[in-house]
Amino acid sequence: MTTEPLSFPRRYARTQRFTLGAPRAFTVSPDGSRVVFLRSSSGTDRANQLWVLDVAEGQERVAADPRALLGGATERLSAAERARRERSREGGAGIVGYATDTAVELASFALSGRLFTAELRAGTARELRVPGPVIDPRPSPDGRLVAYVRGGALRVVGAEGEGDRALVEPESGADPGTVSYGLAEFIAAEEMGRSRGFWWSPEGDRLLVARVDDAPVRRWWISDPAQPERAPQQVGYPAAGTDNADVRLFVIGLDGVRTEVVWDRAHYPYLAHVHWSAAGAPLILVQARDQRSQLFLAVDPDTGATRMVHADEDPQWLDLFPGVPCWSPAGQLVRIADEGGARVLAFGERPFTGPQLHVRAVLDVSADDVLISASAGEAAAAPETGEVHVYRVNELGVERLSQEPGVHAAVRGGGVTVLVSSVPDRPGAQVQVLRDGKRVATVTSYAESPGLSPRVTLTEGGARKISCALLMPTDYDGVTPLPVLMDPYGGPHGPRVLAAHNAHLTSQWFADQGFAVVVADGRGTPGRSPAWEKAVRDDFTLTLDDQIDALHGLAERFPLDLSRVGIRGWSFGGWLAGLAVLRRPDVFHAGIAGAPVTDWRLYDTHYTERYLGDPAAAAEAYAKSSLITDDGLSAPAEPHRPLMIVHGLADDNVVVAHALRLSSALLAAGRPHEVLPLSGVTHMTPQEQVAENLLLLQVDFLKRALNLG
Repeated sequence: MTTEPLSFPRRYARTQRFTLGAPRAFTVSPDGSRVVFLRSSSGTDRANQLWVLDVAEGQERVAADPRALLGGATERLSAAERARRERSREGGAGIVGYATDTAVELASFALSGRLFTAELRAGTARELRVPGPVIDPRPSPDGRLVAYVRGGALRVVGAEGEGDRALVEPESGADPGTVSYGLAEFIAAEEMGRSRGFWWSPEGDRLLVARVDDAPVRRWWISDPAQPERAPQQVGYPAAGTDNADVRLFVIGLDGVRTEVVWDRAHYPYLAHVHWSAAGAPLILVQARDQRSQLFLAVDPDTGATRMVHADEDPQWLDLFPGVPCWSPAGQLVRIADEGGARVLAFGERPFTGPQLHVRAVLDVSADDVLISASAGEAAAAPETGEVHVYRVNELGVERLSQEPGVHAAVRGGGVTVLVSSVPDRPGAQVQVLRDGKRVATVTSYAESPGLSPRVTLTEGGARKISCALLMPTDYDGVTPLPVLMDPYGGPHGPRVLAAHNAHLTSQWFADQGFAVVVADGRGTPGRSPAWEKAVRDDFTLTLDDQIDALHGLAERFPLDLSRVGIRGWSFGGWLAGLAVLRRPDVFHAGIAGAPVTDWRLYDTHYTERYLGDPAAAAEAYAKSSLITDDGLSAPAEPHRPLMIVHGLADDNVVVAHALRLSSALLAAGRPHEVLPLSGVTHMTPQEQVAENLLLLQVDFLKRALNLG
């Protein structure tokens, strides 16, 4: 008896895009002897274990196994934990995050709402018996205590399980359930890249703690019509132009004494970043609501007073970057800034890189150098399409650490660098452990091989030299004109043209169904220059112009059948697909809009106002960039083109109202379309059968809509 092999869509879904079993979330001990990381036991296992690599011996061992710790019981997640995972797009299970003390001797993590610690040298783990559900436990720098959040209160317990107590909890007069200490608010976690709400002092004697009151935030209700017996879920959603949560910051001692950190919250309401190290006073980054000005402030932890270290202004907006601001060991301010038309690394007021590099993140700061990730800037000798590299930067210059063309990231500590490299001709990511630039160990990946090799050409298309990935069928003869499928994200935060194998697996699968697939990163997409990203200010529709420019530019060099062009996308890409068939039916003949933002007034404050401004003052910009307005379809063109709308009913990021209102507007305009509601699905589609069938149904729709037989 033979077993029929699983289809690519099923394997893609079962392996969570071939990420299960791959090591991630690395931490290097300051003595360089240990590398801590997460990894599940196979390419189909969702439950992550906590692992430790002994660098000298090259041996890996499990420090904490969730199945053993739970005794085989099923994980149970609180609503707050599920929300945290949705914000971080976390589809795994088991140990999905951990924190360590400074010496990387002790790790803490939450598992099924319970608090656990692991002694990383000994490789032993145990539960600390505290009331749950526990969220975001973090050891003190000296490893003596563990702080965690429960029920909106920040609590602390001894590393041996003794002395559990609340340091601060919601005030008795606060609205029930609206105040929390130690958690990031929705907008910080979803849009600012700040997933934390408390930070230990270097001495472990006090903490900086965010207090969030989301009482001002407008309430929405999310329900699942397929489950009529379930009550709707109430969520606070800060839609564009409406009130945000009130966020304050306190210094809280282990005795519970608290001191409020004072800054001009009326003008700078966004707490974007917090840094507290032994190199200087606590450092915070606060932004104005319009994100055109921001302050870097040093905090006096004794009084709560702040002093300005640096101020930024920009006529479009100011971006936030991973790893900064922070202090160097010598007490200098390290930041990423847009200066002279380039995105540069700066120490204080002095830039250390130029227009040859487009700096993306600060990975580590030592006494000798700064480790960064960057792509090629506008003044680079070659465009290096889709590549991201790791560099060392200091007063002597810039040195590239990653050599192979691809997408690279790194974590460093104690003279040891963990280099994670994804390249076009090798599945998955390779993890090398380097000392003095030489490989001393590798970290094993258990991820499954996709069994599919993208036939991808990384190139530039159109007059604007838009970064593109073109994928042809595996057995393509190189001559026959092919129908085209545009497969973009196409907007802020989401570069899709990457010099990496697994980045193009789904696009290749669509190509093997008989399409030439084009992925294009137009204006607004990060990784090229500040001007490129900020060109979309007040007008998202420029991203559609760039998709068309790229398509027509590639058609001059490749056999593309421009009489049969489809487009598919999710989230911003879903909005772009809907815009394409509604505004430019002369170019696009069918579209699939997955979880699309259809009315930008219904999307969140920090994201939408950054690009389109306040909807009360920029009604025209919102109407132009939305698919629908209060009057129906926004600027629809003829002829009608087939459109499939796909949306998860449980989505709390792009709520399903977007899809339903678009469908109503299409119906009112007499435009046939298809709606595919996904019961119980959020902005992610983690369910295996849903994810598989979603791909199959999209192919079926495209073939019908484009008359491909």
